[in-house]
Amino acid sequence: MARLREVHPVIEVGDMARSLAWYRYELGFEVVFADADSPPSYAGLERDGVQVHLQAHHEEGWSESRRVQYRFLVDDPDELLNHFRQHGDAFATRSVADTAWGTREFGIYDPDGNALFFYRDR
Repeated sequence: MARLREVHPVIEVGDMARSLAWYRYELGFEVVFADADSPPSYAGLERDGVQVHLQAHHEEGWSESRRVQYRFLVDDPDELLNHFRQHGDAFATRSVADTAWGTREFGIYDPDGNALFFYRDR
């Protein structure tokens, strides 16, 4: 039977250079590929075997209301938040919480308003 192996979400960004820097320095992702444009219009980033792709979108067709939420399953959200705080200030006001739906998590918005949540099941 054919099996699903991975998913690589494509995150729309308005300013690729700014977003590449944010995902690298705030979240610790590394660029694993990019097209030839400078800055690239499409790039893949990876951290701990998890890959996300960034795609530049310009004003035409850009919709803030189309923002989606990306949820990253992690081993320890408390430890990860502490790690993020040591490497940038985007997480300074964030805290980890237990949710009514049975997770322990924290979230943040990237520079383009995409919601990123990091969680584990309780």
